[in-house]
Amino acid sequence: MGDDRLHRAKELYETAVFGGDAAALTAAQTDLDGVEADLALARGRIAHARFLADQQEDPAELGQFERAVELYRRLGDTRGEAEALFWVGTYHQVIRGDGTTAVPSLQRSYDLAREAGDDITRSYAVRHLGFAAMEAGDRDLARQRLTESLELRRAAGFRAGVAAALLALAELAAESGDREGAGTLLAEATAEAEACGASGILRWIEAARQELAENDPR
Repeated sequence: MGDDRLHRAKELYETAVFGGDAAALTAAQTDLDGVEADLALARGRIAHARFLADQQEDPAELGQFERAVELYRRLGDTRGEAEALFWVGTYHQVIRGDGTTAVPSLQRSYDLAREAGDDITRSYAVRHLGFAAMEAGDRDLARQRLTESLELRRAAGFRAGVAAALLALAELAAESGDREGAGTLLAEATAEAEACGASGILRWIEAARQELAENDPR
């Protein structure tokens, strides 16, 4: 997709310079803004994945996501803006531990994703809004939001995401003192993760299972 837009931008340049059509420059700029937005979002995601792997923050990460938001908004790309806003919120929530700053971006991401019909981004946004509710001590709201994320992912056939959603609900159940419910949800999460080969999520599930066992009062 990016290569197509770069090629088209070159053709539009030639149209403007050799064909004398100055209006082609506007179309070329739009294509290039789209490429830049996609690249900024991709760079930010890779930086975030590196943080999850080694806990070393890339100081450029937030700027990449904010640039993507700006460009997608300028382009009128609601789906792209929703995804980029999700990552802005996630940066503040996960890396900075600042849920207060994260929530407005996550909520706006959720609203735009719903408008764009992007249920996957919407599932991510409401999931992290659920985490924010957990942090605020509102377990009922957290459960509602995490359940919505699970339902969206199931409807989309996003099995790795379903496993992660079940894990989040299991952790909430354990935090609420429902050990039996947590165990059932972890078993469901394991089945989903194994079925789609989500090895990373299986490691998270195993860590949660060990923590549940360690906190067993018996």
